[in-house]
Amino acid sequence: MLAHTARRSAPGFRTLLAALTGLSVTLFSASCDKVPLLAPTGSVITLFATATTVPSNGSMEIVATVIEQGQSTAPTSPTTPTTPGQTPTTPTTPTSSSSQGAGTPVHNGTVVTFTTTIGRVEPAEARTNNGQVRVMFFANGQSGTATITAFSGGASGKLENLKVGSAGADHVLLTASPQALPCSGGPSTISARVEDVSGVGLPGVPVTFSTTRGTLNPTTANTDAAGTAQSTLSTSQEATVTANAAGKTATATVTISPRTGISVTPPTGQVAAGTPTSFTVNVASTANISNVVFDFGDGRSQNLGPISGSTTVPHTYQDEGTFTVSATASDASGCSERVSTGITILPAQPPSVTITAPNSATVNTNVIVSANVSGATSTIIRYEWNFGPDALPQTVSTASRQTTVRWLVPGTKTFSVRVIQASGPEGDQVASITIVQ
Repeated sequence: MLAHTARRSAPGFRTLLAALTGLSVTLFSASCDKVPLLAPTGSVITLFATATTVPSNGSMEIVATVIEQGQSTAPTSPTTPTTPGQTPTTPTTPTSSSSQGAGTPVHNGTVVTFTTTIGRVEPAEARTNNGQVRVMFFANGQSGTATITAFSGGASGKLENLKVGSAGADHVLLTASPQALPCSGGPSTISARVEDVSGVGLPGVPVTFSTTRGTLNPTTANTDAAGTAQSTLSTSQEATVTANAAGKTATATVTISPRTGISVTPPTGQVAAGTPTSFTVNVASTANISNVVFDFGDGRSQNLGPISGSTTVPHTYQDEGTFTVSATASDASGCSERVSTGITILPAQPPSVTITAPNSATVNTNVIVSANVSGATSTIIRYEWNFGPDALPQTVSTASRQTTVRWLVPGTKTFSVRVIQASGPEGDQVASITIVQ
């Protein structure tokens, strides 16, 4: 009875055993699928950058090759100094390094994991195809020098010295438009292009502007998609503008068109009212002057015309006081420039007068007398003589400084002359002569 039951149960047992065996195979297969395929020991991972720099808001492709059983790539290290005491230099382009490994592509589907010191890598894990993995590096708005590491199993490799954002700036090009402003000044557009070592413009790099004269707006700007940042300089004087991007600087000079160079030199010494004086006007030898207007400050002015070099301008002040003298020069381009100076005019001074006459003369004899005028005088318009009641003539007004007189009775005769100027006070003098019989 027992044997019969066992025989009937045998087929069911075999079925159960087969089912359990199949389940075991399925579980084993599923377990194998979940275990990632990694690079075998001795593999080499080498990373390649598709560009030397990455904008702070940009991205680039990174290619990783995974090789087994072949020759490895030697790490690149900073340059060894050839002169004692010289500081080693860091490579300026991305460099790849890896550990000792070998030379045929790893199996397709080998998992490679990526990390980076700044930014991000997508995807962070990727599977090989023909020994290669292609991923994207994103700067994430950051700047600096990135090190990207790839590893799989016991193999790893690094891409070092990848310049990101402003760290990729190699030089700055600075231009001004216009570079020469009118004589009155104005605005000039300042453009700073930030480039990497290959001459490619870098977007998103902060640029700081400064100037020796005038004002800048803005003083800080980020480069656009072409790698250019702009600011506007407003100045009336020659100015030198400096742009600084990540420690790299450039300068540009904005000049002012040649001015008239006008200047006024007042007379030296004291000047009294009624006394002729003069000013000296100078203009630049390179200026093309169309006219100079000279204002004497006393209500009178004079057009000097298209002068060049040095010109003397005479003038006579009629009144005492302090006056502001100005000269306005206009050039052929329409630019005008004004300069001024002050002058103090003293009260008018009478002229110094002396009379020349003989010491004695006889009655009824013609005598020649002369009036001599000296000092700061304007034009003498007449001489007024008074010879007294015994003379013929008794009084006379002459335009000449000399005249003739005779006395009719003997004695000591006193006479005088008054000198009348066109402007300014009068001058007087008295003399005497002895008339004998």
